[in-house]
Amino acid sequence: MKITKHSAAALALAAAAAVTGSVATSTPASAASSPIAACNADGTSYHEIDSHDLGPAVIYLMYNGTKDCVVTWKDSPNGNWVDAEVGIYGAEVPDFDGDYYSTYAGPVRVTAPGKCIDWSGTEIISGHQYYWDSGKSHCG
Repeated sequence: MKITKHSAAALALAAAAAVTGSVATSTPASAASSPIAACNADGTSYHEIDSHDLGPAVIYLMYNGTKDCVVTWKDSPNGNWVDAEVGIYGAEVPDFDGDYYSTYAGPVRVTAPGKCIDWSGTEIISGHQYYWDSGKSHCG
C-alpha cells in the first residue's frame, strides 16, 4: 500500500482535527443520490467498472468512454473524514477530494487514454484508517 503526497497531507489534516477536537461536517457542493449520479454531475453518462469495499465505505470507479471517475461512498452518513483520489499511474498530481463529508468524497476524474491509472479512497473512524490504493490498474 502506498500513500501519495496528497493522501499523506489529507491524513495529517484529519489527524490534527481529531486531536484538536474540531470536526465540521461538510457536504459536497451538489450532493448526489448515488456514486454514479455524483460522477454524472458533469453532464456525461458513467457506468461502474470496479469497486473496493473498505468496510465502512466503498470506493467506486466509473468510466464514461473518455474519463475515469472515483467516488468514496459511506455506508451510513456521518461526520468522519473521507477522501477519493484518481490519477495517471506514476504522475505527480492526482485529482483529490477529501473532507469531513457526510455521505461521500469526490467525484474526482482523470482522462487517461492508453495509460494506467491509480485510484484510492479512505475513511477514518475513531482514529482507525480504512484505506485502499489500487496501484497500477485499468491500463488501456
